[in-house]
Amino acid sequence: MPAKRTFALLCRRLRGFRVSRHANVSVTFALATIPIMGFVGAAVDYSQANSVRSAMQAAADSTALMLSKTVTDMTEGQVNQKAHDTFKSLFPRPEVENLLVRATYTKTNGSQITVNATTSVKTGFMRMMGFSELKIAVDSQARWGTGKLQVALALDNTGSMASVGKIAALKSATHNLLDILRSAATNVNEVNVALIPFAKTVNLGSSNRDQPWVDWEEWNDDNGHDFLSFLCNRFKLGRSGQWKKRCETSTTWTSASRTTWNGCVTDRDQDYDIKNTAPTPAIVGTLFPAEQDSNCPVQLTALTNNWTTLAAQVDKMLPAGNTNQPIGLAWAWQALSPGPPLNAPPKSPDMQRVIILLSDGMNTENRWYNTQAPIDARQIKLCDNIKAAGITIYAVQVNTGSDPLSLVMQGCASGADKFFMLRSANQLLATFSDIGTKISKLRIAQ
Repeated sequence: MPAKRTFALLCRRLRGFRVSRHANVSVTFALATIPIMGFVGAAVDYSQANSVRSAMQAAADSTALMLSKTVTDMTEGQVNQKAHDTFKSLFPRPEVENLLVRATYTKTNGSQITVNATTSVKTGFMRMMGFSELKIAVDSQARWGTGKLQVALALDNTGSMASVGKIAALKSATHNLLDILRSAATNVNEVNVALIPFAKTVNLGSSNRDQPWVDWEEWNDDNGHDFLSFLCNRFKLGRSGQWKKRCETSTTWTSASRTTWNGCVTDRDQDYDIKNTAPTPAIVGTLFPAEQDSNCPVQLTALTNNWTTLAAQVDKMLPAGNTNQPIGLAWAWQALSPGPPLNAPPKSPDMQRVIILLSDGMNTENRWYNTQAPIDARQIKLCDNIKAAGITIYAVQVNTGSDPLSLVMQGCASGADKFFMLRSANQLLATFSDIGTKISKLRIAQ
C-alpha cells in the first residue's frame, strides 16, 4: 500500500477514536497505565537504593571508627586496604556492583579519618525507561585528638560487693573500661583516669600524713593511750595512798604516732562535704579529717595515664565496710579539681570531665549518720553541685538482691540515659563497655 494511502487511513482511524463513544474508558485507562506503572516501578527501585544507602552509611561510620584506633601506624596503602576489607565485612550486599571504598587520614587541628564509598544498584522497572542502574555514594568522618578527657571512677568496695561475684565482675569490667579509654588516646595526656575505691571512708595513702590539709583532731582523740591510767592499772597504784586520788581524777592522754595512720579520711565538715573547696589550714572545716577505719579501702589513684598503675590498683580492691556514696563522689570531684590535694590539671575549653559512680546498695553510714535518708540528702546536694560544675555523671546500680531502685543514684546521673540498673553482676562488663564507648573522644562528625 502506498505511503500516502497508509497515512490517510491512519488519520481516519484516529478521527474515529476521537468521536467514538464505545469503550473509550478502557482505551484511556490502558494508555494511562503506562506512566502509572513507570512511577510505581521507580518507587520500588528507589526504595531498594535507599536501603542500600542506609546500610552503606552504617558500614562507613563503623569503618571510620575502627580505623581511627590503628590508622596512625599505617601507610596510605594499608589504610585503604583496611578500609576496603572492614567495609566489605560490614556490608554483605551481593546485589551491588562496582563497590569502591577509599579512606583518607589527615592531621590538621587534630586527627581525622574520612571514609568514602560508592557503588551502583541495578534497576528493575526503571530499566524500561532507560535507567539501568542507580549510583550511590556515602562518606563518614571520625575526628579525635582535638580535646582531652578526664574520668574519675568512684567504685563501691563495701562488704556487700563480696556476694554473687560482684567484686570480681567489677574488676574485670574496670580493666575492660581502662582498655577502651587507653585505646581512645592517640597522644600523651589526652586521656587521664582517677580511681576512687570507697566504703565509709576513702584512702589517701599514709604517705600524706605530713600534708597541711589533713585534720588530726578527731584522730588524736580516738587513737592513743592514757599513760597514767596504764600505770595505775598495771601496778595497782590506785588502791590507797597518794596515788589513789591521782588515779581516780587525772589523765595524761597521749596520742598515737601518726606513723600508725592507715591513710583513711572521712567526710569534711558540712557544707564543705558537698563542695570541692580547696583545703586551707586556716579554715579547719576545709581540711580532711583523718580516721583509723579498720575497713579502709585500697588507696585512691589521682588522675594519671599510667595504665599499669591503674590496673594494679584495680587488682588490689577488696570488699569491706559500709556504704557512703557521697565520699566516693566527693573525692571523684576532688580528683577532677585543680589544686590540692589531688592537683588535677586546669580545665581547658576542649576538656570533657566525667564521673562514673558504681554501687550495689543503699547508703548506710558516714561521719555523722548511720541511716540512709540523711546521707541521701547530702548526696543529692553534692550531685547537683558536681553537675553544675560541668561534670557528667554516670551512675550504675548493681542490684542483685531485693533493694529498691536507688532514687538518689538515678537523680545523680546526668540524664536518664546515664543511669543503669543492673540485676546481675554479669551485666557489668557490657555496661562499662557501653559507657566507655560513649565517653570516648572518638565521634562521628558527618
